[in-house]
Amino acid sequence: MQFGETFRVAFSSIRANKLRALLTTLGIIIGVAAVITMVALGTGAQRAVEAQINSLGANVFSVVPGQSFRMGVASDNRVALTVDDAAALQKDGTLLAGVVPEMSTNAQVKYLNKNLNVSILGATANFDEVRNYTLAHGRMFTAGEDAARQRYAVLGSSVPEQLGANPAALIGTQISIRGVPFEVIGVFQPKGSQGWQNPDEQILIPLNTARYRVMGTDRLRTIGIQVRDGIPVEQGMVDMERILRREHKIRPGGENDFSIRNPKDILATQEAATKILGALLLSIAGVSLIVGGIGIMNIMLVSVTERTKEIGIRKALGATKVNIMLQFLVESMVLCITGGAVGILLGTGLSYAVSSFMKWNTFVSPVAVAVSFGFSAAVGIIFGLLPAQKAAKLDPIVALRYE
Repeated sequence: MQFGETFRVAFSSIRANKLRALLTTLGIIIGVAAVITMVALGTGAQRAVEAQINSLGANVFSVVPGQSFRMGVASDNRVALTVDDAAALQKDGTLLAGVVPEMSTNAQVKYLNKNLNVSILGATANFDEVRNYTLAHGRMFTAGEDAARQRYAVLGSSVPEQLGANPAALIGTQISIRGVPFEVIGVFQPKGSQGWQNPDEQILIPLNTARYRVMGTDRLRTIGIQVRDGIPVEQGMVDMERILRREHKIRPGGENDFSIRNPKDILATQEAATKILGALLLSIAGVSLIVGGIGIMNIMLVSVTERTKEIGIRKALGATKVNIMLQFLVESMVLCITGGAVGILLGTGLSYAVSSFMKWNTFVSPVAVAVSFGFSAAVGIIFGLLPAQKAAKLDPIVALRYE
């Protein structure tokens, strides 16, 4: 029997049992679709975390108020970070490229007939440079406008939508923060949620305006610090710690009354957790593929038993062991490859559906598609081998007598 004839017979057998072939391939379809979807979710989540890490800016970390200690025992009172602390860091930090003092509060914001309660952030004019923000419309306030306590506001990207206004059209208009009128001079591009906060839902105003016109305090929520190019962040942390310990009069050996927060460490931990979860989900999907392969092997063994007499006739007509074996391998591979192709389409569709309706980050990886398709073909060979060998080894005389 020629190879072409072998393939024709294999396809004829599949067409003769269409329903059984469909049910047999379901395991492969579900397994491949699960692999594609899980990888898309995992890759999308990982890319989202990487984008958040990149959006934080180069060599940036933060200092936040901590606890005071007496005789090695932590006090209930939190030690304040002040504007003077930020000024000392700016003046004496030899390894620090930028220092941004930040104070914040939640406040009522009014625009026409809209009324919101959002985070108001007071910061210096280098906020966008240090924190790696980009303006979509308008401009940033200047250091001179900060010193003059000008009532200017730069909105996070989500605020115009909450106010029911076009971002570009808001430039030059007035909003009211705690009853104080502010002119909108800029709107930031989307930054994305950073887990512990969403900077797109805040309003930035000059630090001195916040200090004297809105909040009435010199206490800071945090101090953002950017280390000079080429200097490791850890060295910048040591430089900052030296200055703040001096300003807070902490004796050698004493505990710091402030905390250092490196957002990249937090996001890196989140990224590692995402990878572990992705690997777990992928392994579960892989088990589905193996189960589907076992189902195909089971059906093929049944098929060999059902077609024993047919095999005997073909052998009597001159079919070799290789011909018989190839016929059953082709049937198994066609089932798996067809199931793999349908599974890829289904998994891709599910990935886009999840992205569209649930707003999750997904990315269909070409590598995952290729591996899934190759794995489905390999399943066809591996799990079709035993039934093919069993069919090839049948004695034609015994097979012809089989009822």
